Order: sequence, then structure tokens, then C-alpha cells
Amino acid sequence: MDKKFQCGRFEFSLDRPIVMGIINVTPDSFSDGGDYYSIDSAIERAHNMINEGVDILDIGGESSRPGSDRISSSEELKRLLPVIESLKDCGVPLSIDTYKPDIMKHAIDMNVDMINDICGFTRAGALEVVAPSNCGLCVMYMNGDISNMHDCFPKMDVVEESKIFFTKQLNNLLTCSPSIKNRVVLDPGLGFGKTIEQNYYMINHLEELRVFSCPLMVGVSRKSMIGKIVDRSVTDRLCSSVSCALISVMYGANIVRVHDVAETVDSLKILSAIKQGIFL
Repeated sequence: MDKKFQCGRFEFSLDRPIVMGIINVTPDSFSDGGDYYSIDSAIERAHNMINEGVDILDIGGESSRPGSDRISSSEELKRLLPVIESLKDCGVPLSIDTYKPDIMKHAIDMNVDMINDICGFTRAGALEVVAPSNCGLCVMYMNGDISNMHDCFPKMDVVEESKIFFTKQLNNLLTCSPSIKNRVVLDPGLGFGKTIEQNYYMINHLEELRVFSCPLMVGVSRKSMIGKIVDRSVTDRLCSSVSCALISVMYGANIVRVHDVAETVDSLKILSAIKQGIFL
């Protein structure tokens, strides 16, 4: 029987890769900052992604790019709530990309399906907010914290450090709610407090990160780890980003978080056909 991932109102079989589409309702995200800052443009982009075959929509109201400013909860809610309200019945799960427990609470009260926390639910109160819900939970490993992650790199084996963190946080979550395990996804946090070499090393060792048999999510889309290798600008990393997502799936990723939904969906269909040996 295929392992399932409970994501709020939705349940996914993990017999195929899941595509999460990124919508940043921000003026300053590294790739699409300002593109979907207005409510109407964010909603339009979401519906385009749905038509392109997205499985989950991941909506963020605060940038985590290097040098970005932290914003207040009230400002983050101002950006997020109208988009959530407009898309809550769009037919695909809504994920909210936030590390603030009060934002998580508002989102859960609006019946969002997933919380994607770059801090891995380490902030005070986060575990208590999410545990009683039925939301999917993405636990990301960030070396350092929001203020210093881009200048703070793991001293020991980054895979071992990730496993230690994931094991600790999963045990914390299970203490809050023993039934939570089928709602948890693990994200190695590529680009968050790791060197370029460490990022690619983690992809090469993804299966070792599958703590407690949890599914794995990888987000590489348009990141500097891509640009450093191919020497291309953020707007010219489509092929390399899709390639890295595809290879991540081959190395064990169950969910890929991407900007370019249609291209990723098509590439994964080809991978599936090859694996199944389809003869037409």
C-alpha cells in the first residue's frame, strides 16, 4: 500500500512526485518579488498554476532572501489573508510559508491545508499552534537563524546535522500529537545556511534524511546555488532549475517546490513514462 501524506482537507499518495507552486505576495523576494504583490495578480497566478497542473499552492507574505527586511505580523497578514480568502475553495491545497506562530494560527483558522515553516517550528508557541490542526507541516532545516543563516554554515557533516535536527523536531511534534507523523514533510533547506557544495551534497544524500520515513521536499527553483553553477541570472535559470528538481526526485524527493509549474509537471511526466516503460 502506498504511503499517504495528509495535507489538511486533502490526501496525497506518494507514488508520484508532488509539485508545489510558489506565489510570493511580496515586493522583494529574490526571484518573483513584486510580480504578484497585488492581490489580483497573485490570484491570477494561482489559477494559472492550477491550470498547469500544480498540486499545492505555497503562498508567502515575507521574503527570506539575503538582506531582506523583517516585517510585522500585521503587514504579513495584510498581504496573505485576502489571497487565502479568494483561493480557499480553488480545488488544490493551500500552503502558507511563514515562521510566525500568530500567522500560523490565523491561517489554520481559515482552513489552510499546510504550514511551511523555514524555522522548522522552533519558535516559541509554533508546535502548540500546529499540533491540534490537521494541516500538513513542512519542517525545514535552517543552519543558524533568520538573521545570520547566510553567514553561518554547518561545521560538521551537513547531512548528519540535518538528521539530528529532524529527529529532535519530529520527537517534539509527536509529543504534542502522536498522530502527527503522516502530516509531516522534511525539507533540507537548500540555500538556508549552507555552502554551495553542501547544498549539492545534500541532494546526493537525500534518502539519508528520510527520518521516521517522512516524505522529503526540495526547493531549488532559481536559487543562487543554481546560478553559481550555470552562471546565469535569476530570470534565466529555467532549464537548470527544472533539471535540478527532476534530479532531486530521482534521488528521493517526494515534493518539489518550484516557480515554473508547467515545465516541471511536463518533465516529471517524462520521468514517470521512462520509469514505467510505457509503450504507446
